[in-house]
Amino acid sequence: MRRQLPRSRDLAPLLQFRRPTWSARQRRLAKALTIEDLRRIARRRTPRAAFDYTDGAADGEVSLARARAAFADVEFRPSILRDVSEVDTSRVVLGERVEWPFGIAPTGFTRLMHTEGEIAGATAAAAAGIPFALSTMGTTSIEAVAAAAPGGRHWFQLYMWKDRDRSMALVERAARAGFDTLLVTVDVPAAGARLRDVRNGMTIPPTLTPRTILDAIPRPAWWFNFLTTEPLAFASLDSWSGTVAELLDTMFDPTVTYDDLAWIREQWPGNVVVKGVQTVDDARRVRDVGVDAVLLSNHGGRQLDRAPVPFHLLPEVVRAVGGDVEVHLDTGIMSGQDIVAAVAHGARFSVVGRAYLYGLMAGGRAGVDRAIEILTGQIERTMRLLGVTSLDELTPEHAHLIRQTRQQ
Repeated sequence: MRRQLPRSRDLAPLLQFRRPTWSARQRRLAKALTIEDLRRIARRRTPRAAFDYTDGAADGEVSLARARAAFADVEFRPSILRDVSEVDTSRVVLGERVEWPFGIAPTGFTRLMHTEGEIAGATAAAAAGIPFALSTMGTTSIEAVAAAAPGGRHWFQLYMWKDRDRSMALVERAARAGFDTLLVTVDVPAAGARLRDVRNGMTIPPTLTPRTILDAIPRPAWWFNFLTTEPLAFASLDSWSGTVAELLDTMFDPTVTYDDLAWIREQWPGNVVVKGVQTVDDARRVRDVGVDAVLLSNHGGRQLDRAPVPFHLLPEVVRAVGGDVEVHLDTGIMSGQDIVAAVAHGARFSVVGRAYLYGLMAGGRAGVDRAIEILTGQIERTMRLLGVTSLDELTPEHAHLIRQTRQQ
């Protein structure tokens, strides 16, 4: 073998150094390639009680594990030799076009995860061209969300309280602020047994105990932000000194029926989506009330443990009511591939909760942007690899449910 010393002009193309990134936050987020990467960063930077409130589920957390396993059981079957140079990821959802087939789900106590809270979510969603849903248990007011992202598409999630007048006052505020869709959550006749929160003594606001102080030592940035920014306030109530479970049990109304849902439908001038549908029969009954969409969800596994897996339920519900109302999906989504699989099986739209909150905890607004960037990149790449150029081309043949296939 003949050798020679390398010449400078040959070395120059190989010696390319990256421009340094001075922001520690940007360096941290740039290394996150998946939502799970963001989750690991979030866990390091957020006090245990706040992180576990986001990350945990009810009882043994079986529902959440099964929901994620359902997506892992998907086997993609691509079509080859297709021109996928141009891919359209948009679609019409509840009468308006969105840029991607997912939005940000309503989440409670969001400013506990990071002080930028719902404002980070709403502004990031508006920039990405997707809807943002504000929870009744949100920590930013309806009006503040509307003002922060005036060009965004905003949805409001409603829990029916025992105090009906107070519930409907929130609905009226959302309508005046330009929110176009009402998400009525129906799977909360009582709070689920969220054991992580009980063990952590999760309170609103956080209680300073010897344990929480020790937990704060390696997370000074979170506590500095929490203690030096505007005190925690809620979209729907002024203050609460008990645990989360006690708050939910005080607020949620176990007497809500289909008659109440019909009454809400009459009050709201825009779209109505019912969140928390978990059987085909209930999907039919909800459709008959005259709503615009059913959202298959087991509340992220945070209510009834061992509840039906929404993704498994999806095809049957689409066959039963998909010709009359839109079918949306929630629970277990941790990647753009999961969203593509949901669309392939008939979901018009999906919402992501934990995936967004992991980004928020990892880096505020920039972290939410990174979470959306990860999901959208995975969606577009998966579509190209499957050989489809639009969401409407996706079919169940592209995303086989291998566990169900084996059982048959």
